[in-house]
Amino acid sequence: MGFARLAGMIALAFTLFSSVPNARAADPITIGFGMALTGNIAANGRAALIAMKLWEEDINKAGGLLGRPVKLIYYDDQSSPPNVPALYTKLLDVDKVDLVVSGYGTNMTVPAMPVVMAHNRLFMALFALAVNAEFKYPRFFGMIPAGPSAGAKRAFSKGFFDVAKGMTPPVKTLAITGTDAESSRNAIDGALENAKEAGLTVVYNRSYPPTTADYSPIVRSIAAAHADVVYIASYPADSVGIVNALHEAGLKARLVGGNMVGLQTTSIKTQLGSKLNGLVNYNFWLPTPATMYPGIEDFLKRYQAEAAKQGVDLLGYYLPPYAYAYLQVLGDAVKGAGTLDQGKLAEYLHSHEFHTIVGDVKFGADGDWSEAKVTTEQFHDVKGNDVEQFKGGKVETLLEPAAMRSGTLVEPYSDIEH
Repeated sequence: MGFARLAGMIALAFTLFSSVPNARAADPITIGFGMALTGNIAANGRAALIAMKLWEEDINKAGGLLGRPVKLIYYDDQSSPPNVPALYTKLLDVDKVDLVVSGYGTNMTVPAMPVVMAHNRLFMALFALAVNAEFKYPRFFGMIPAGPSAGAKRAFSKGFFDVAKGMTPPVKTLAITGTDAESSRNAIDGALENAKEAGLTVVYNRSYPPTTADYSPIVRSIAAAHADVVYIASYPADSVGIVNALHEAGLKARLVGGNMVGLQTTSIKTQLGSKLNGLVNYNFWLPTPATMYPGIEDFLKRYQAEAAKQGVDLLGYYLPPYAYAYLQVLGDAVKGAGTLDQGKLAEYLHSHEFHTIVGDVKFGADGDWSEAKVTTEQFHDVKGNDVEQFKGGKVETLLEPAAMRSGTLVEPYSDIEH
C-alpha cells in the first residue's frame, strides 16, 4: 500500500513537471505599446488600434507565433509625449512584454526610444519621421515610407517642391510655418533643403506653439509676406485650424500645402469639405490600380466595418494599413527567425524583404525603408461634406511621383473655389 501510494505520488509529480513546459508554451507572446486613444491625435490612434487588433485576430486564427497565441497589451498615452516614458517602463519592467512597438507618430516615438534602448529591445515604429538619424539604434525599424533616415526629412516634401519646380511661370518666394514639435521641425528642416535646391527665396519662416488655438494671426503674417509658395508642417488639430484660417483670409498664393498631417483622415476631410480644394499635400496611400496590393482590399472591408461602429476614420486609407503592416512585418520576422531573441530578430529584419498589405518592405542599415514611397496629391472638386466623394480617390489627383501621376496641377491656389 505504501509502495502504491509512493508510486502514485511519483507519477503525479512527473505529470506536473512534464506539463510545465507545455503550459509555458501556451502562454501568449505579448506585444506592448502606448497609443493615442484620447487627446489631439486620438482620431488616428484609435484607427491604428482597430487595424492592430485585426492583425491580432488574424495571426491567432492562423495559429499564433511559435506555437503560441499573441496578445496586445496597450495603454493610452493621451497624445502627450511626457506620458510615454512611464508607459514603456511599465510595459518592459512590470508587464514584461516580449516585444514592443511604438504608438502613432514621431512625437510619441522619440520619448520611448531611450527607455527601449536602455532595455536593449527591438523597436518597430509607426510613422516616426527620421527618428533614427539621431539615435542610430541598430534595433530600430520604422514603418513609414519616407526612405533612409538620412534623406527622410526631405522625402516628405520632395514631391511638393518637385511640383513647385515645374510651375510656369517659375515661382520664386516661399513662406514656411509649422508647429514647434519634433515631427514638424524635421519636416521643415527637409523642406528648407528642398526649397534651396528649387531656387526659392524664403521670405517667412516661423513656428508656433503646439498649444496655439487661433491661427488667423499666423495666416495674416504669411499673407503679408506675399509668397508664391506656402509650405505648412502641421499636426491634425493645427491643420484644421490653419485650413479654416486660410479660407477666412482668402490667402493669395500659387501653391499651398506640404506636410499637413490629418488631411488624409476621413473625419477631417468631411469636416473641412470644399475648403480642401487646391491644397497640395503629402500622402502615403490611395486606392489606385497600382497600389491594390494583395490583402489590402479585404483588410479595408473589415476595417471599415469596425470603424463605422467606433466612429473613427471611416475609409482608413492613411494610417490603418501601415498599422496592420508593421505588425505583419514583426510577426513574419518572428516566424522567419524562429525566435524572440531581440538580436536575432534585428538581424532577420535587416536581411529580409517583407510582403505586406502596403507592398514590399525592405529596411536599410538605419532601420528605415530602403526606398522612399511618399506621394503628393491635390484636392479638387470637393463639394459639401459627404464621405462618398472621398472613396477611391475621386477628388484627389496624384501629382508625384511622376510614374503615378493621375492629373495635372490646378493653380493658382488663390483662384480655386474653396
